[in-house]
Amino acid sequence: MPSPLLSAAAFLSLINGPELVILDATFGPNAQEQYLQSHIKGAHWVDLNRQLSDIGPDPSRGGRHPLPSASDFAQTLGKLGIDPTSKVAIYDRNFGALAAARCWWMLRSMGHENAWVIDGGLQAIQQEGGIISSSQAPEPAEKPPYPTSEWQLPLLSMRGLEERKGEGSVLIDVREADRFNGIHEPIDLIAGHIPGALNVPYTQNLNEDGTFKSPEALSTLYGPLIGKDEDVAFYCGSGVTACHGILALAHATGRMAALYPGSWSEWSRNEH
Repeated sequence: MPSPLLSAAAFLSLINGPELVILDATFGPNAQEQYLQSHIKGAHWVDLNRQLSDIGPDPSRGGRHPLPSASDFAQTLGKLGIDPTSKVAIYDRNFGALAAARCWWMLRSMGHENAWVIDGGLQAIQQEGGIISSSQAPEPAEKPPYPTSEWQLPLLSMRGLEERKGEGSVLIDVREADRFNGIHEPIDLIAGHIPGALNVPYTQNLNEDGTFKSPEALSTLYGPLIGKDEDVAFYCGSGVTACHGILALAHATGRMAALYPGSWSEWSRNEH
């Protein structure tokens, strides 16, 4: 499997090529305003809450950021001008964690291979001399819905998570250690972690400059935890930053681990 990451230099070599779609997946307070103030020239903003999630009234059913159906996401991709021939480069302002890795995972789970996260995000592009714009990109030429109707990468439900417990399976929580250890919980109702989970905070995937560590360094990080044959799954608070761990493991080994999209926000409301 080719690396799911694009260096800033490699991205800039593609920027004027055919069929390239650039997505700004920044999430957080005032994310759209941040996009309008500064983004990679030509990038389209994607909204985690509206386009990359199907948020319902009850987080105990699917968590705070449930996945949309693959059919709904297929419609979104068409509206963004993405079809199977497109090359898609995704970034955010948090080194892939909010929510570029989630968007990448969704594209890969639709069967779209030519999707990458820009390593180091917007900051790396700025440092490399890429053009940063405050002008909203023109509306993309809409295409038919992406020709996929089912998610194609492994997903876990809460029931499936319970059924896979035991020897031969590894569950990794990518939240910060204090949240994992129940010392504090700034978002969900209670603190703690799913029993049996291991903690590898997503920040451990990164170098000091916010780029991903080398495949060798990541293999050293994850290798003692997951072995060669274990069934590996990732979770976080709401199924977004978990994809950062999946991305890191794919970069290191080519393996695509499972995602538990409901994550702690679902599990903690049902099993505490």
